[in-house]
Amino acid sequence: MQRKQERLGTPRAAGIAGVVFAVLMAAAIVLVRIALPGGAGGTDMTVDDGQRSAVRTALALLPFAGIAFLWFMGALREQGGEGEDRFVSTVFIGSGLVFVATLFCSAAAATTVLDEGQQPSPFGRHFAYTLLTTYAMRMAAVFIFTTSAIGRRLGALPRPLVVLGYLAGLALLVLGASLPWSELVFPAWALIVSLNILWGRRGTGPQPAAPS
Repeated sequence: MQRKQERLGTPRAAGIAGVVFAVLMAAAIVLVRIALPGGAGGTDMTVDDGQRSAVRTALALLPFAGIAFLWFMGALREQGGEGEDRFVSTVFIGSGLVFVATLFCSAAAATTVLDEGQQPSPFGRHFAYTLLTTYAMRMAAVFIFTTSAIGRRLGALPRPLVVLGYLAGLALLVLGASLPWSELVFPAWALIVSLNILWGRRGTGPQPAAPS
């Protein structure tokens, strides 16, 4: 009975963790994009105090976003239970872990760039941006693909959300860093999936007992 109660609580954990990740990740991306609108290809390498403060705030949010994502990923996998495909599940876990690792590496690289002074080296700035907008986002695309595939197979996600997931994953995989602000696709997708999980849980509350 206790095990059953734990499994019934998993969708709520996944939904809440997904919302937290989406909000923190989106906030970090917006802060970085506003502070450094030129991205890695900007010609002006000077970073003033306001830009430095915004980027530091974004970097402070990223570890918590990564932790929330790990919780989100674990809760999603728990919902699959015994019906999960081992091949797809392996790719699901691998892409999620690589995404978090790359996210943390990009944050560490960006922190190093900030510590270099008012005029950080172009290489360090380009390295941090490439990790986040190219490698991390492509791992996010693989994660979206596998989550959508698992959700379609188990019937855990509605068909429109599965189609949206495939489109979002394709956009991240193809566009990458070529389209500014495309990084927001991943937290937006996570937010929609999380709200769908929480909304579905509202509709599956305890049913009244049938009259004898």
